[in-house]
Amino acid sequence: MTSPRSLLTAHRLRARRQLGQNFLSQPSVAEMIVARAGVSPEEMVLEIGAGLGALTIPLARAARGVTAIERDRDLVPLLQAELLAAGIQNVTILATDALALDLSELARAAGRPLTVFGNLPYNISSQIVVQLIASRRHIGRAVLMFQKELAQRLSAGPGGRDYGRITAMLTYCASVRHLAAVDAHNFFPPPKVDAAVLEISFAAPRPYPPHDEARLFRLITAAFGKRRKTLKNALCASGLHLPPAAATAGLARAGIDPKRRAETLSPEEFVALEISLHEMAE
Repeated sequence: MTSPRSLLTAHRLRARRQLGQNFLSQPSVAEMIVARAGVSPEEMVLEIGAGLGALTIPLARAARGVTAIERDRDLVPLLQAELLAAGIQNVTILATDALALDLSELARAAGRPLTVFGNLPYNISSQIVVQLIASRRHIGRAVLMFQKELAQRLSAGPGGRDYGRITAMLTYCASVRHLAAVDAHNFFPPPKVDAAVLEISFAAPRPYPPHDEARLFRLITAAFGKRRKTLKNALCASGLHLPPAAATAGLARAGIDPKRRAETLSPEEFVALEISLHEMAE
């Protein structure tokens, strides 16, 4: 692997801050991530933000095949050259925006659920996680690198300040495991904060009572929209248009104290509240 600094300098390119480009510069770190993730020869990998191939190369050597997504078209020829020099032939490069991907179509083309990898830019990390949740029927798991602070929030449990809207949605449908910490000096240019790698496993649906997932996610969004307020007040102030009496009755029917705040509710309690509010509206 050629160093990112040397590659970019040779081609008169610079890391683009607006795209959140911080290239992994230590091959040993990439190999460690792939090893800890336990990538198997049968897995089809979708890599978001392939960059200059630091992670792409060890992924391609471990997996059946890799579809590498790279939005920056200036980097694609460099990535192709790095793959050629490494003798890699099982990588397909797509120069597109990861947020515009049809994951169901990619999974159908692969003939199996995808394993998603990526060193995610901070500005789209949350959007990518929401996209993966929505498409989780087509994904076995995701191994993603986040800024350390965001990784802490995504793996937090109910009851603390780190537990938020996306954490609640993720906890509802997946398990999260910390795989590795990656210091900022392992990137070029080095970011201001360290990173962490999380494995998000989308297992079989949990045995929740019958409910409507779209309504549940709207409820979670509403509850966290005014997270400093009590649940009752947050729901009344949201776009759900709930009168105070209806919010109070719905919370009571679900067995939830209206004075609690959103960050204290487990996914099971959010499901119970969605069912309660829907049954009252019928």
